[in-house]
Amino acid sequence: MTFAALAQAPNRRRTEMWLLAFAVLITVFGYTYTGLSMTGKLPDGLPGFAAAMFFMALVPHLVVRRFAPRADPLILPLATLLSGIGLVLLNRLDITYVAKPSLHMAPAAGGQLVWTVIGVAVCTGTLMLLRDHRFLQRYIYLTMAVALVLLMAPAFFSADTYGAKRWIFIGPLSLQPGEFVKIMIAVFFAGYLTLNRDALALTGRRVMGVQLPPGRQLGPIFTIWIISLLVLVFERDLGTSLIFFGLFVITLYMATERTSWVLCGLAMAVVGAAVVGTTEPHVKGRVMAWLHPMDIFLPEKERPPGLISDQAAQALFGFGSGGISGTGLGQGHPELIGFAGNSDFILTTVGEELGLAGVMAVLLLYVLLAQRGLRVGLTARDPFGKLLAVGLASALLLQVFVVSGGVTGLIPLTGKALPFLAKGGSSLVANWVMVALLIRISDSAQRRREPVGPPGGRGGARRRARAADPDETQATPRVVAALPGPAVQGGGSRGGGHGRRARRRG
Repeated sequence: MTFAALAQAPNRRRTEMWLLAFAVLITVFGYTYTGLSMTGKLPDGLPGFAAAMFFMALVPHLVVRRFAPRADPLILPLATLLSGIGLVLLNRLDITYVAKPSLHMAPAAGGQLVWTVIGVAVCTGTLMLLRDHRFLQRYIYLTMAVALVLLMAPAFFSADTYGAKRWIFIGPLSLQPGEFVKIMIAVFFAGYLTLNRDALALTGRRVMGVQLPPGRQLGPIFTIWIISLLVLVFERDLGTSLIFFGLFVITLYMATERTSWVLCGLAMAVVGAAVVGTTEPHVKGRVMAWLHPMDIFLPEKERPPGLISDQAAQALFGFGSGGISGTGLGQGHPELIGFAGNSDFILTTVGEELGLAGVMAVLLLYVLLAQRGLRVGLTARDPFGKLLAVGLASALLLQVFVVSGGVTGLIPLTGKALPFLAKGGSSLVANWVMVALLIRISDSAQRRREPVGPPGGRGGARRRARAADPDETQATPRVVAALPGPAVQGGGSRGGGHGRRARRRG
């Protein structure tokens, strides 16, 4: 660690420590308030919950302090606060489910707490084992092969669950591989585009004022488009296919800085969604529920074909009854949404009981977490780390958009889990792995921004320490334009320059 890092690391970690304490305080307060408002007494599991939140904040903080001392101080507190809010909301729903056995809903807060502990443990283990994020660049093709296997597995090894093939069942456990696939795909895209960014940025033909990419370079985007359509058709997973394709287009634009790739991607996404939405029955039903949510209350013969669920309508009723400030935590009726109330529709609980203010606060937490990831991408010096950080932050934003957009009626429902808040072990573990990668990249980016002093003295020590840093072994290549010097008779431009300077001095 260099002298500059020794000066900066305590300040960053001290900021992180106070923010973590604030996140734990808010979470424990929400847990206590929910129990008091719904049962009139303190929750029975309050001491255990408070202890679990304390150690889930303390342990990763100590690991970051030891293994990534220059990392961004906001990433870990934001993830902890979002996970804590999710535990509070699930506990609030469990109280209602236990009081109303006719709903046939099993409690989920206890299992979610266990998966949160597992996710935090995986995050800390990743930080301890992965000392350089560029290690992942060596295995991008192996990573993509594993991602494709996991992506296709639900189509062959699982039954329909709520209309989609998204899970793999192993005994009593279920795995949602799409949550891990988005991270693997981000790693592959970052590595692939780092190696081929120059070829993808070649100038193509201009059509209607838009510079289109060359035809031979459209192969990657066509391949990703076809794969996303296959996922949408065979697994009926609209959310994963949108995240998959959108992530590729965003990272491709970041690598090449060509707007034509974005236009091509949007055009292909619209065409693919239109074709599948009019032919695949499950997706068509989601589109009908989006276009005509209130028609579910009509007589069955008058309903549009494929409309079978009232979840979209109940969500709109919940948001409307919440108003600006909400009905109060524990005072609404989010259980009316049914089995999806603690998964993709958990945002409805926030809108009904915390109001528009609560929804905006939760969305701002997501935006702030993504902003820190994008900032890490901007400050990273190596191209792979830059694209990987942007890809991970974009995947988070895309998933939040497709989930919140579907719940609020902006786009058709996708069925994806809201990151950190919704019930789901696979989603939690994958999101905590994403947090670990962002922390690792931010630590490397900050290390490279340290100033290099003049030779000798403390500056020389900083330079020697920086030269010994493993993150400095691969510098980002820079292209410098070579301008020809003026022609001089009897010698080259360099010799002529020296002659002119000698004559001026004489």
